[in-house]
Amino acid sequence: MSAPPAAPTKNDRRRWIALVVVCAAMLMNSLDGTIVNIAMPSIQADLGFTQANLAWVADAYLITFGSLLLMAGRLGDLVGRKKVFMGGVAFFTVSSIACGLAESQGALIAARFFQGAGAAISSSVIIAIIVTEFSDPLERAKAMSVYIFVAVSGGSVGLLFGGVLVQAVDWHWIFFINLPIGLATLVAGRSLLDENEGLGVRHGVDVLGSVLVTGALMVGIYGIITASEHGWVSAHTLTFGGVASVMLIAFFVLETRISNPIMPMRIFAVPNLLASSLIRGLAATGMYSAFFLGALYLQRARGFDPVRVGFAFLPMTLTAGVLSSGVAVKLITRFGARKVLYPGLLSLMIGLGLLASVSDGTSYFPTLGLAFLFMGFGASSSFMSLLTIAMADVPPRDAGLASGIVNVSMQLFAAIGLAALGTIASNRTRSLASEGQTPIDALIGGYHLAFGLAAACVALGLVIAPLLLRARPVEVEAAATEALEIEPTA
Repeated sequence: MSAPPAAPTKNDRRRWIALVVVCAAMLMNSLDGTIVNIAMPSIQADLGFTQANLAWVADAYLITFGSLLLMAGRLGDLVGRKKVFMGGVAFFTVSSIACGLAESQGALIAARFFQGAGAAISSSVIIAIIVTEFSDPLERAKAMSVYIFVAVSGGSVGLLFGGVLVQAVDWHWIFFINLPIGLATLVAGRSLLDENEGLGVRHGVDVLGSVLVTGALMVGIYGIITASEHGWVSAHTLTFGGVASVMLIAFFVLETRISNPIMPMRIFAVPNLLASSLIRGLAATGMYSAFFLGALYLQRARGFDPVRVGFAFLPMTLTAGVLSSGVAVKLITRFGARKVLYPGLLSLMIGLGLLASVSDGTSYFPTLGLAFLFMGFGASSSFMSLLTIAMADVPPRDAGLASGIVNVSMQLFAAIGLAALGTIASNRTRSLASEGQTPIDALIGGYHLAFGLAAACVALGLVIAPLLLRARPVEVEAAATEALEIEPTA
């Protein structure tokens, strides 16, 4: 007869409250990723942006966010993740105030640039904090499910909040909403988060490596984002791509020759870290296309106002909430992360496929509602499984770097995917219009092609997952199963 479970200790309660703290920062980052899109028409009208310049309100954020993740993650390993997290939250909060107060195009774009930096610094260590705080496999799985829920549902909540704020007040308030969340996170984090013992900087900091990898990512992401304007094989795009490639090669050569690299080569020997990051990047292409292109499709092709767009994504949010309540943990504990991953990717692919099949006369129920429901299940279960697989064998000293790698893969694929799919959708719309189709049919045709290609990216992840993910001799999920005294399945 098994002994009754021990009563929760003060430290146990502190860890779970600390999880809420880091997830609050993740909520701000997720909200900001989509809330701005709803406000774009109002921002354009108020500040006089051209259509081309308006893209920089989103792009300035993406460039700094994607390029600083690796360096910030490793900095957390060296000097302490609490310090890095708190500094990032403070920087993000102050930058959000600057965004809300902006009265000119330049001021808003500059503030968004700094806001992306703050988001990168704080989010780069969140996964690492969760992994080190929750060493027990079952508790880690539960904590990860909460994190995934916030990451997935935050985007759709951002669409809903953004629509309400823009219609009820004005676009400035989509940034001011970060102020109370940021202040509460800083106050709670100061007392609830434990600081890890950093590896230290007594042997020096890899300044050149930090500059090379950050510069390479920044130049590369800029080239990707502007490719839709200049063309993918234009001199502009190829030049920035070439410079980024040279800097990245120089970075890896440097890292193999110095004693204190910012990216130790041992990180690439961690089983499944890179493979799961690649698959997660492909899945992220599908999820981000659902948020960004889906919101545009509902507004432009279906005539939804901003509030209705937010409500349209509720099936995704509610499904993610159900899974994070313990369902995903039980599934992974019972069957293993790999077996939960495959139906998750399949569900995400089906949801995108449904979006690729709708017409202007298709009602929201059941087709569109089912599409977002499938994507909520697919994104939550597949991201949860991939995070479990990616971080299972990472040593604590490299958790920040591994967290950065996982996040960078997602941001790079999202940037590439959105830039490519947005361009493809626009080109397809122009082509169909030139063939004599009505404007609305041409617009829907462009979105159909983009959603279909997004589904193909997820399908590619589904195909390569069993080929690249290595089975582990002792699965974390099996250990968690033992903790629950459930017999593992064969």
